[in-house]
Amino acid sequence: MTIRLTLLCAAAGPAVREARFGDGPLDERGAREARTVAGALPAASLHYRAPSVRCEQTTGALGFTAATVEPALRDCDFGRWSGRSLEDVAAEESDGVAAWATDPAAAPHGGESVTALLLRVADWMDGLPEDAGRVLAVAEPSVVRAATVHALGAPPAAFWRVDAPPLSLVTLTGRAGRWNLRLNGPVA
Repeated sequence: MTIRLTLLCAAAGPAVREARFGDGPLDERGAREARTVAGALPAASLHYRAPSVRCEQTTGALGFTAATVEPALRDCDFGRWSGRSLEDVAAEESDGVAAWATDPAAAPHGGESVTALLLRVADWMDGLPEDAGRVLAVAEPSVVRAATVHALGAPPAAFWRVDAPPLSLVTLTGRAGRWNLRLNGPVA
């Protein structure tokens, strides 16, 4: 049976708008934006969410309060950079930021490398039960990017070439080992 996996990037809050590494709550604007898209989401038999506050509040705003918390959908572990802005980290550790943004195996922050994130997300996707049917997961942008890279069989460096703005959707179809990117139909 083919799985239809729809990944929704969590709504934005202050941490996202300030380009901070790590989690943070939604503000009223982010919650309102999530409520606005709730009716446009595809039906699903399974609902998952990342364990972050941002994803918990996004699923709440969407009305999916019973979504299963899935640790594999958590954001990249940014180690000592967590909670700090990209601007501040780049000012203090420009070589580290450059390495992190160009070498998927690098983890200058002491956390998780992009390569490790890609493997974690691929393992979760490929481990979905074959009879899962339609799955909707609210995840961190890094996870949506990693899932897209995995589905396309792209090299790890392609991670940085995928944009995943708040509340964007990616639909992937297939099953373990073979995934396809499904584009939305024409705009009416």
